[in-house]
Amino acid sequence: MDQIELCYTSATELGRRFRSGELSPVEVADAVVARIEQLNPTLNAFLTPTLEIARECARASEQRARRGELLGPLDGIPYSVKDLELTEGVRTTFGSKWFEHNVPTQDGVAAGRLKAAGGVLLGKTNTPHFGYKDMCDNLLGPPCRNPWRLDRTSGASSGGAGAAVAAGLGPLAHGSDGAGSVRIPAALCGIFGMKPSFGRVPYHPTADYWAGRSHVGPMTRTVRDGAILLGALAGPDPRDPLSIDAPP
Repeated sequence: MDQIELCYTSATELGRRFRSGELSPVEVADAVVARIEQLNPTLNAFLTPTLEIARECARASEQRARRGELLGPLDGIPYSVKDLELTEGVRTTFGSKWFEHNVPTQDGVAAGRLKAAGGVLLGKTNTPHFGYKDMCDNLLGPPCRNPWRLDRTSGASSGGAGAAVAAGLGPLAHGSDGAGSVRIPAALCGIFGMKPSFGRVPYHPTADYWAGRSHVGPMTRTVRDGAILLGALAGPDPRDPLSIDAPP
């Protein structure tokens, strides 16, 4: 498979090929990292790419694959995290100049679950100031652009996530939606995105600043990938008393 094919292969298919030995997580990560290096200066889908972390995660996943010890369907799969979610050791700006140099000491629940599942973290995706806008721009840099029309917006507030998935910069993206923040970018970028039910994905340590309206949701190129991603994100956490125990 060439670079473009690798970058547009679904997470479901990548996982199958990792398990069969047809592909390696390092091979896929190298292709996606190269595409991010090529396209992100124009798209601005990522505020903070974590390309060395991605390579490290992919190497660890490849070792597990060789031992037949893959952790599950997300092991070795590249993914991104919206920059409203805390990520341990990785800059988290909330799309704000006020937090331009903020580096958390712990993961949010969603970020921690994707890490524990063996995913390959590509970086933090662009979002407007604290997510309070339906266009993806802020004072940290140029606006995020729609990969289909560079003169158009990718939507927001999960605009970086939508642009990244549509442009082949990773098959899976974490998003969050209070008033369309997953659904608007998904529609404008031509991908799958959904706002799950209240309490399906826990919040911790940050709170939902939209009084229960903002829910973490998956952004992918296929519905099947969306189901796999939501399955990894969903489920109760004792630190969030509003989270629920229900099948994803």
